[in-house]
Amino acid sequence: MGILDGKVALVTGASRGIGAAIAERFAAEGAAVGVTARSLAPHPKLPGTLRETVGTIEKRGGRAFAVQGDLLEADHRTRAVSETREQLGPIDILVNNAAVSFYVPSEKISEKQFRVAFEINARAPWDLSQQVIPDMRAAGRGWILNISSVTSVWPAGPPYDAFAMEGGSTLYGSTKAFLERMTAGMAAEFFSASIAVNSLAPVAAVLTPGALAIGVIPDEHKATAEPVECMAESALALCEPTEPILTGRIVYSKPLLEELGREVRTLDGTAVHVS
Repeated sequence: MGILDGKVALVTGASRGIGAAIAERFAAEGAAVGVTARSLAPHPKLPGTLRETVGTIEKRGGRAFAVQGDLLEADHRTRAVSETREQLGPIDILVNNAAVSFYVPSEKISEKQFRVAFEINARAPWDLSQQVIPDMRAAGRGWILNISSVTSVWPAGPPYDAFAMEGGSTLYGSTKAFLERMTAGMAAEFFSASIAVNSLAPVAAVLTPGALAIGVIPDEHKATAEPVECMAESALALCEPTEPILTGRIVYSKPLLEELGREVRTLDGTAVHVS
């Protein structure tokens, strides 16, 4: 038996990378998983599709359902929730993973880039959380996990390091700072309903096929980048039944696993992951 047996999870941005890994790991522990992303079809440059995520889960004996949708659109967000609920049942777990990043200096950010970043990185998680709370209240338990980023931390200085001055992460980091404040606030509001709300970020870069394909991880950082299995295991730790409830945490993957004394397992859950 898996620790998520009988649970239904919805994971956004699950066609590849961290989202796909979380969906696979949750399914390996018995959850029925709804996955959503902008397209069911292959990306011209990046590996992975929603169909592949679902196919991988089903080949391992799990249950998954794909909903194509653009989180920029409110009706697409509603459809992701409603179709997952119709196909798999009331939603117990929501993982807000989908995000967009524009690493551009603040003075060059366009109005459209600003709107898209906040709509997908901030408004969509807020909206989806509101939509699944009734299911969680009815069940008497629930889990919301928001995937954040180390860029949410404001730059130390002056003097400032090169990335703070030239990396163009101000907009992206601002949306993630919003997400973390949302996490803390909702954790307090929903505590009496036994609904856990947490934020999880990698310590640094994550070795996903997409990140490697587009070259966003500098060669000098690849040695310290963490495997995607680390994020998936940390996500599982924050979305499984525990007593007392683990909530209101703004945490990083590796330190969390060390705190809990938890080993990283392969995405199918069958073995300890060896990096």
